[in-house]
Amino acid sequence: MTKQYIQEKRILIIDDDEDDYFITSDYIRDIPGSSFIIDWCPQYTEALGKILRREYDLYLIDYRLGAHTGLDLIRSAITRNCDEPLILLTGKGNQRIDMEAMQVGATDYLVKTELSTEKLERCIRYALERSGNMKALRHNERKYRNIFERSKDAVFLTGEDLRIRNVNEAMTTMLGYSREELAGCFLPGLMEDEKDRVFVQVQLRKSGEINDREVIFSGKGNQKLSCIISASMEHDDIEGTYVQGIIHDITDLKKAEKITLQAEKLAAAGRLVRTLAHEVRNPLNNINLSTEQLLRDLHIPGQSVYLEIIQRNSGRIETLINELLNSSRPTEIQLARNDLKKLLEEAIMIGVDRMKLKKINLRAIMPDHPVFIQADPEKLKIALLNIIINAIEAMEADLGEMVIQLEEQSESHNIIITDNGCGISQEHLTRLFEPYFTSKRNGMGLGLASTLNIVRAHRGTIDVRSEENKGTTFYLYFPKE
Repeated sequence: MTKQYIQEKRILIIDDDEDDYFITSDYIRDIPGSSFIIDWCPQYTEALGKILRREYDLYLIDYRLGAHTGLDLIRSAITRNCDEPLILLTGKGNQRIDMEAMQVGATDYLVKTELSTEKLERCIRYALERSGNMKALRHNERKYRNIFERSKDAVFLTGEDLRIRNVNEAMTTMLGYSREELAGCFLPGLMEDEKDRVFVQVQLRKSGEINDREVIFSGKGNQKLSCIISASMEHDDIEGTYVQGIIHDITDLKKAEKITLQAEKLAAAGRLVRTLAHEVRNPLNNINLSTEQLLRDLHIPGQSVYLEIIQRNSGRIETLINELLNSSRPTEIQLARNDLKKLLEEAIMIGVDRMKLKKINLRAIMPDHPVFIQADPEKLKIALLNIIINAIEAMEADLGEMVIQLEEQSESHNIIITDNGCGISQEHLTRLFEPYFTSKRNGMGLGLASTLNIVRAHRGTIDVRSEENKGTTFYLYFPKE
């Protein structure tokens, strides 16, 4: 017999008949090479306490324990997460009791009248081996469960049909849904783009895995999240075919990249403007001086009108240069505590006449209380009005729908301005805040560039999402005081 399974093991015999205890313990002591510590407990309550305190490595439990049965004891111990082997002993064989013992969690079932040293040796050895294996499995399960739950990335399990079976805490936090709400959800249905939904389904069927696919997930409240998803299709005898995967949220990273790119574009445009202004102003000054001199000295009737034309247009060029320089400089603001709700309402009132003329339906969603931020009221109203006017101009008369919402988040106050206008192409969307870029026939392309400067001066950020022929949404995020 292999000693490593049973040597120095502690065994408790739970039996209300002391004679039966002595008989059973003698069989155990006769096991060759054994070194067991064997104790006796005749009371149900006392025995349950010992089991729950894990005082022994194995328990032999008689079926009859006064007012209770051994099945009652095993059932109570199992429901309280007992890991040690529980072996039921009965006075005579009974198939119903045997089956019930296995159902409630007993490790084995022995008939007292059929006991022998050989049977007990084999039963104890197998029970301890199985207990050791089960403890190792539970340890691994706890270890990997901790990895699953504590991962900062979202982790999910779905069936072959891609309906969610389980998710970790990070996924519920990321999407804003509870585990109960996500259970049974179709995973591709949480993706924003139809192309991504189709790709995920086709790729998993075709190759059984997805590696680092960038997709947009739609969280609760229509929150858009830029993510990287990796997944693989697996199979085992217990779960059958299933899909496991990880979703890494890169929304903040994408926002940071966009802000950096915007800053680089503004800086490059500013350098270009300052260079051009310097190069244009020198010859322009000479033209202005010469024109003024000619106007004083020229006395030919009717000819001064041409000089006046030159002078007016030179002045217009000078004004344009000043506007370009102002748009490229960082906005100078005076921050003070102001109610963002009030500033937004005032910006709406300035634009309301334009809305009425185009018969645009406006829906404003605001909190009932003031929302304070550090702001320069006049500058911020200009920025908000620029976006509102752009939205008005993008919508058709009589068909326009605009929604302006002010919401509070844990770290920011957010303004969301949505229209159902013509939308912006992806090509134009990437250049939206560039100075002098415009798709309007008579526009200069300075409105949104100025808006971005003002928002950034308030330590805020802007995000824009748009779909051609469906509409555009501007998201403005301002840090809380």
